[in-house]
Amino acid sequence: MTIKVLIVDDSSFLLQQIKQIISSQDDMEVIGQASNGRDAIEVAKKLKPDVITMDYEMPLMDGITAVKVIMAESPTNILMFSSLTYEGAKTTLDALDAGAVDFLSKSFEGVSDHKSRLSNLLCNKIREVACAQKNVISNAVRKNIQSSNIKNEIKKTVTNQIIQSKKRISKIDLIVIGASTGGPVALAKILIELPKDFTIPILIVQHMPASFTGAFAERLDQRCALNVKMAQSEDDINRGGVFIAPGGNQMLVNPSGRLNIREGDEQLNYKPCVDITFASCSKSKFKNVLAIVLTGMGSDGKKGAQMLKQNGHEIWVQSSSSCVVDGMPSSIVNADLADCVLHLDDFAEKMMELM
Repeated sequence: MTIKVLIVDDSSFLLQQIKQIISSQDDMEVIGQASNGRDAIEVAKKLKPDVITMDYEMPLMDGITAVKVIMAESPTNILMFSSLTYEGAKTTLDALDAGAVDFLSKSFEGVSDHKSRLSNLLCNKIREVACAQKNVISNAVRKNIQSSNIKNEIKKTVTNQIIQSKKRISKIDLIVIGASTGGPVALAKILIELPKDFTIPILIVQHMPASFTGAFAERLDQRCALNVKMAQSEDDINRGGVFIAPGGNQMLVNPSGRLNIREGDEQLNYKPCVDITFASCSKSKFKNVLAIVLTGMGSDGKKGAQMLKQNGHEIWVQSSSSCVVDGMPSSIVNADLADCVLHLDDFAEKMMELM
């Protein structure tokens, strides 16, 4: 099946370069282009693309505003192009909140070279974004639902998707969460609902570039009652709080309960890698670990979950219907490693019961 792509960028040069890259793929077709957010809204309505690649600095209407309108009027899977700056990271997080599925760092040189790593990443990201569920990513639509009847129907659906744990939950002394595509929004939803007196330490491994992790941690810290920070070596997680693995590195738990941040191995696909953090937790001082696998492409976390299960720890996963992409959670379920499958809306409540 051919993926129909709409390209949105205010640079005519980049429009043509991106078009050439996408058109060179057998499974993709560029069906339209727009040079600003306002035009993108109208073209999206008319052409109904599978994926939109969206710039964010444009005349007449910026990319974030365009994402909000598109997700409200004609929900479409959107891939944002972002700069590798702090401001670019903050803008990208705003775009994800507005309903964009994922993002890709854009450089003029990378797009110009059709054989570059960025060109390959672009095509792979488009394939991933095309798999995302529109009913899940249309957060703008769900936030604007006013009818109490509709809200009640949504709640009924959520409740019916909960699968009870296979065993009685032990007293948990550490929670470790892995996520990828769709993760920033899912993590924010869970953490914002946790109260200040939630004392179980939380480790987070979100697939994200190094330049974005700091802005992501700061954003969550501002929005949550819990203290959230980007993890550093020797951080003592025994004291509680939320620790986010820095992009480009690996986060491990020492036997003493302190963190060890190491440079990412070039041979590993993910930096940070969920499997590595899960594996280190399985050998740590913490006797009752709860591992949670959220939305994401691929199967990162499966091998680490196997090690955790072998040591008697608990595994929860996000339900397929509430994932943007259900690759990571499904890999856990298919391997018969999941103790509990929950809709995204129910994680915070179930985590509070652990107290």
